[in-house]
Amino acid sequence: MKYVPALTVAVAVLFVSAPILVAMAPYESTMGLVQKIFYFHVPSWIAMYTAIYVNGAASALFLFRSRPAADRVGAASAELCVLFGAMGLVTGPLWGVKAWGHWWIWEPRLTMALLLWLVYISYLLVRRYGGPGSEKLAAAVGVFGTAVSPFVYVSVNLWRTIHPLNSVVPTLKSPFRPAFGISSLAFLALFGLLLALRVELGRRQAALDALYLADED
Repeated sequence: MKYVPALTVAVAVLFVSAPILVAMAPYESTMGLVQKIFYFHVPSWIAMYTAIYVNGAASALFLFRSRPAADRVGAASAELCVLFGAMGLVTGPLWGVKAWGHWWIWEPRLTMALLLWLVYISYLLVRRYGGPGSEKLAAAVGVFGTAVSPFVYVSVNLWRTIHPLNSVVPTLKSPFRPAFGISSLAFLALFGLLLALRVELGRRQAALDALYLADED
């Protein structure tokens, strides 16, 4: 945990810098001011996908090696999937109502994103209420979520949809890149900080549970 103070400072600097760069970024020609939600909407999904793949790796390791540390990383990253996914699901409609005239449209990308988010809600519910062995069952849910997550990303390329294509970010013009880059780094740094803190909390909870069990014996 020695690196947590430095990471905290980095997160603070990035989150102070990001709004300044977003304010300085030019308006997009067709959407105007509302397009600036892009600098928070897309980075939140980047952080969610990072959490998904961390959860998938940790879940697979726990399933096949039964390592408690992997289970703690899996649980922490699932919580962050839900957190950053919720950010994406909130900022998306805020953008959509101005760009499309509707808060929500049941088109492929939006529907699949919501279902993917619900997978990680189910992961947490299984861990909380599943009883003995629920950690293994939740890990299987995590592996499933990781396996299906690429379909959400490519959905806009597979079906006709009003959602922007995945080519928007790679072809982003230079005036928009600094704000997007710093915002993305800010969300990734926040993910790293929250993951470290949540894993450490899980480790301490496990140690406390072990002390209670030892005291009962």
